Amino acid sequence: QVQLVQSGGGSVQAGGSLRLSCAVSGYTSSNYLCMAWFRRVPGNEREGVALVYPASDYTYYIDSVKGRFTISQDNAKNTMYLQMNSLKPEDTAMYYCAAAVASRSYCDLGSTTFRIWGQGTQVTVSS
Repeated sequence: QVQLVQSGGGSVQAGGSLRLSCAVSGYTSSNYLCMAWFRRVPGNEREGVALVYPASDYTYYIDSVKGRFTISQDNAKNTMYLQMNSLKPEDTAMYYCAAAVASRSYCDLGSTTFRIWGQGTQVTVSS
């Protein structure tokens, strides 16, 4: 059974940086693994932030985080990361990592059904 365990996050002032980690267990191959970071602000819908398909190093970011966030994976450690730089108050949210078993063609923030989720970690950016 695939499980995701998150770490990182916390509070930082605007312009600062944080790194989130998501350790994957129960799935030893990067093949057919589609992984992403989502965030949710209370009262708002969950928002997909970034996506990675480790088998091909394909990455995707929503416009609001392009150039500031970097999604990556360390296959040796079975861990995915989200490096967040130049943080803004509007980045404040609960962040979740997610995984799905899918081919690259079906790995998409908008259409993939992510059934495996991390426990969430709070990111708070103060102005």
